Amino acid sequence: MNPIPKRVAVLQLNTTDDVSQNLDSLEYWVQRAKNAGADFIVVPEAFSFIGSDTQKQDLLEPLPEGGPIFDRCKKIAVEANCDLILGGFHERPPNTPGSDQLKQDNRQMAFNTCVHLTSKGVIQAMYRKIHMFDVDLADGTRLCESDSTLAGDKSVVTETEFGTLGLSICYDMRFPLLYQQLVDQGAIVMAVPSAFTLTTGKDHWHALLRARAIESQSYVLAAAQWGHHYKTRTSYGHAMIVDPWGCIVAECGEGPGMAIAEIDPDLVRRVRQQVPSLKNRRSFTPQEVGNTHGTAG
Repeated sequence: MNPIPKRVAVLQLNTTDDVSQNLDSLEYWVQRAKNAGADFIVVPEAFSFIGSDTQKQDLLEPLPEGGPIFDRCKKIAVEANCDLILGGFHERPPNTPGSDQLKQDNRQMAFNTCVHLTSKGVIQAMYRKIHMFDVDLADGTRLCESDSTLAGDKSVVTETEFGTLGLSICYDMRFPLLYQQLVDQGAIVMAVPSAFTLTTGKDHWHALLRARAIESQSYVLAAAQWGHHYKTRTSYGHAMIVDPWGCIVAECGEGPGMAIAEIDPDLVRRVRQQVPSLKNRRSFTPQEVGNTHGTAG
């Protein structure tokens, strides 16, 4: 299939611990994006629930089987006749006989999973977040994703009408080697659904997303959480679409909303021809990287 230009949307949501309300909001904004001409829509990380770990335990669902949350997502995709990138699904791990990592301190561990759900309600690809967000922020917020979340171990791409799409989630954006791997797998567009904190977002969000677009010479589709969620948890927002030259072509402001732009595969080709940095890459051995001291003549 030859890639074609396509109108896509990234959503900006304000998810709380009210699952029903969160899914109603998802359906509303998916339909708004569809009415605006987008039939490929990226949804933020943790779109169905942000709240206590205790409550989250009861919401985990296996994939691809799913449960009430995933069933609702399939219904939304089919009724809107659009593909969804479910930015961060709270996935219950498969039951593996003899596995001792599925529970920790009597808590059920989960995967933070990015799901490409087609307009037919079928899972085309799943990516389990590799990099865990374990930080203590200056504002007192402590987030330790690895306390309840298992890390994935594979980079994943999926095919779309506009070309190969690389999947990632939020904190992944700080690790450029992942995006280099996705480029090597054929990606010309990167999905970065996020729940980026307000503290780090105001200084790093725009810079990191533009950097990932420039170095991978790919579009970046960054759906985002916005506003206060639970206790001290607050997200920065500014869902955006960045083109392969690093220009922000669409961006949300304050509050829930959406940003829409056309993905043009030919622009990726032209940028990669104009600045052939991907072709000019070199691989270094640890010995080469460590040999940094020159000699005086």
